[in-house]
Amino acid sequence: MIDHIGLRTARFESSKQFFIAALTPLGIAPTVEYPGGVGFARDGAPTFWLGESALAPSSMHLAFQAPSRAAVDAFYAAALAAGATDNGGPGVRADYHANYYAAFVIDPDGNNV
Repeated sequence: MIDHIGLRTARFESSKQFFIAALTPLGIAPTVEYPGGVGFARDGAPTFWLGESALAPSSMHLAFQAPSRAAVDAFYAAALAAGATDNGGPGVRADYHANYYAAFVIDPDGNNV
């Protein structure tokens, strides 16, 4: 349903490094880069974009699919090590559905990832 999504940041390099570290355990990596912008993908065309902007940063909830619970755990650890703050450690979130396993962090720009 959604083709891609983009976030803007005034701290492009640090945000780019944060997402590289946090998304690597999920099999998501930069595939397109240009000055002030980077696109991330698991396979194929980028579906997540990060762009430098003088405007106020985006503030949103952004969820990436993980291939396993171990990948969720690794994402959480990598995100915290890269500068995120905890917003809910790995675990089942039955309010989404019975087997929904997730972890939440706040990225350096204030997004709930």
